Amino acid sequence: MAKLSKAQIAAHQRAEELLALDVLDDDQRTFMLDNWQESARHVNSAAGAFFTPSELAPSVVCYANGAETIIDLCAGIGCLGLWAWWLSGRKARVTCVEINPDYVAVGKKVFPEAEWICASVTEARGQFDCALSNPPFGKTAKIEAPRYSGEDDLAVVDIASDLASWGVFILPSMSVPFEYSGRTCYRERQSAKYDRFTAATGIQLLCESTDTTFAKPLWRGVAPNVEVASCDFEEARAHRQHAGLPLFAEAAA
Repeated sequence: MAKLSKAQIAAHQRAEELLALDVLDDDQRTFMLDNWQESARHVNSAAGAFFTPSELAPSVVCYANGAETIIDLCAGIGCLGLWAWWLSGRKARVTCVEINPDYVAVGKKVFPEAEWICASVTEARGQFDCALSNPPFGKTAKIEAPRYSGEDDLAVVDIASDLASWGVFILPSMSVPFEYSGRTCYRERQSAKYDRFTAATGIQLLCESTDTTFAKPLWRGVAPNVEVASCDFEEARAHRQHAGLPLFAEAAA
């Protein structure tokens, strides 16, 4: 359990009390996203699990606009999926995949309209219009992806490429081939990690015009430098087929 301030403890306890209600209204859902502490029962830093600040979520999920079916990988308690559903006019069909059963139990209360799957993202199946994720950060390498062998953040992107037509992700700045947040303009940059990733997967990470620096102090327990990146997975799959890179079934065999 992380060390929390008295105000954080009080807000978390209030969030716990809300779980006893049959139905939460939108204000109560937002309160849960803002105040239910992912570290209260778990050493979340060991898993690289840090919930998306709800103030950042709309600036991410706006790039899922038009998607009728959405999968939220490493969903936590459903922040990205819920905001995508709200911005769709409550019409999108959202599936949330999360390995932590406590997070899933809370997520089902916060976002009961979603289909919740308590499992590793490696077990996710189906076809969706768009994949969303705030994947694990840090020097973790626990998720086995079909093609990419490396840290979990990009492993999740690789997995998502077999599930959706396009994807939108919150990624560490060192994982992407550009600099945007906190800069006066977009700038490309070299990244050995990204070069290994794209060579193995055929996936190109594109910059979306979201400056995430406003949200840096809003993360809990960390203050990461992140970027919002999108991927055209249909293009990536076509590239893999043309280049002879492994497809999902071949990689899993």
